[in-house]
Amino acid sequence: MIKVAPSLLAADYMRLGEEIRRVAEAGADYLHFDVMDGSFVPNISFGPELLRQAAACGLPVDAHLMIVNPEKYIDAFAKAGAEIITVHAEAATHLHRCLQQIRAAGCLAGVALNPATSPDCLRYVMGDFDLALVMTVNPGYGGQRLIPACIRKVGEVRSMLWEAGCDAIVEVDGGVNLATAPRLVEAGADMLVAGSALYGAEDAQSFIEALKGAEEQF
Repeated sequence: MIKVAPSLLAADYMRLGEEIRRVAEAGADYLHFDVMDGSFVPNISFGPELLRQAAACGLPVDAHLMIVNPEKYIDAFAKAGAEIITVHAEAATHLHRCLQQIRAAGCLAGVALNPATSPDCLRYVMGDFDLALVMTVNPGYGGQRLIPACIRKVGEVRSMLWEAGCDAIVEVDGGVNLATAPRLVEAGADMLVAGSALYGAEDAQSFIEALKGAEEQF
């Protein structure tokens, strides 16, 4: 079954608690928590204290660290309640060490790749991560259109994991909607991060159910 992780970045910040409860009740599997530092990406977003409050809703939190020097903040987000902590291969100078640190903190370890980053770097940390996040837009802003070439990249990552006998989750973030989801799932995605399209949907439950049923459309 495809898992769905609503991106808190696209929620109404004036009603965050209500927004989190809404997607939890609608059947979301995770809460995708985008952390931005204004350096690795242009925007600044959330910190560990907000994650602590968001985690109280009961949904497991997937903390996506779009920040430089992520090793400085891994323990703080782990203590705040993240179940998954994902760092960018481009931002982690010592990626293997970061992944070890995440697991030592009791969390699942994820590696994120920007659209123009080759999946080849995953070969050298194979077995050291639990999730591979393929960015299908340039990180830093919500509401962007999916970059079509990244669909092929999702398939490349899935094939690489299969060949290595690695059971890591393949997550996709960026431009996920009812039109793009079937193509992403067909390429090999296990988990879909949905932001603007989900929070803008009239019926969040129907939207999430449609994403989870995307594999039935091909």
